[in-house]
Amino acid sequence: MRNLIPFMTRIPLKGDFEKARREIWAFPLLAVITSALPALILYLGVPLRNVLALLLLYFTIGLLHLDGLADWADGVMVKGDRERKIKAMKDLNTGIAGVFAVVMVLLLQSYSLQLLPFYAIFLAELNSRYAMLLALATKKPLGNGLGSYFMEGMDKKQLLIGSLLYLVLLLPTVVYSPKSIFSVLGLLAGAYVIRLSLENFGGLNGDCIGATAEITRAGTLLILALSHHHF
Repeated sequence: MRNLIPFMTRIPLKGDFEKARREIWAFPLLAVITSALPALILYLGVPLRNVLALLLLYFTIGLLHLDGLADWADGVMVKGDRERKIKAMKDLNTGIAGVFAVVMVLLLQSYSLQLLPFYAIFLAELNSRYAMLLALATKKPLGNGLGSYFMEGMDKKQLLIGSLLYLVLLLPTVVYSPKSIFSVLGLLAGAYVIRLSLENFGGLNGDCIGATAEITRAGTLLILALSHHHF
């Protein structure tokens, strides 16, 4: 896992890029690290805790996934054939679809967090990281970028270990708060992004995986907010 941290977060550690893709199974474990500071802020209940928690989250993980979300949305929303959609996704300029997607994801997360207990950010990050693992498990790369590189290292053993880790990390929270089980539904958001990516682009690249991570996190927080309000 040590080699994975510098490539998936902004934490200043040295890691081996080749070894990192052999540690894909540890994606769910990253949630413990990336959600630690945001969860602390939420737990302490400081003013504007939902906004500060989000700022700390992105300070820890960086903005790469948000950038991917913007590019992905531009590609999905443009009209035309697959080649035109891929070209729009790879365009360096961000269109209105990308801006809208980023703003909506940030708003959903911010407003949901103020209605939820502190550990909700951990559940959302856990789903986000596991959804990335599932995206890599499709083994359908688009291009030869970072997504393709990690897909090459993905195998059934890593998927199995990662899935078991996901369940092990989820279980204590569900025991502590049974309503937390609703967080699993957030993975449907990630599955939908993966499906849209395959339909629109014929494969997944780093932008698609970044979009999967961001939309899964936002979807999980929204579902948890609705479940805590109605149940």
